[in-house]
Amino acid sequence: QIQVAESGGELVQAGGSLRLSCTASGPNVDVYGMGWFRQAPGKGREAVSCITWSGVKSTYAASTEGRFTISRDNAKKIVYLQMDNLKPEDSAIYYCAIRSVGYCSISWQLEYNYPNWGEGTQVTVSS
Repeated sequence: QIQVAESGGELVQAGGSLRLSCTASGPNVDVYGMGWFRQAPGKGREAVSCITWSGVKSTYAASTEGRFTISRDNAKKIVYLQMDNLKPEDSAIYYCAIRSVGYCSISWQLEYNYPNWGEGTQVTVSS
């Protein structure tokens, strides 16, 4: 059974940085793409970033590109989301999810392409 768990969310000031971690467990998790999503209060869940199984390719939402960096360590089965220059509008619950395939295609932003999700970690950015 595949499971994921996020950690690293906390309160930070605008302009600061945080690194979120997503630990995956279960069979063959290193062959799947991984994604980060977020959901702010009163809003729908938004795709943030996706990384391929190898870690060679990644993609980002326009709102986070240039400030966020996704990476993975398959030996440790961990995916990271480095968030720099944080803004109050980045405040949300951040979710990690495992894709059903090893790559991030044009459909990477669609939730139904991720069958396994964590429970989320809260990020709050104060102004």
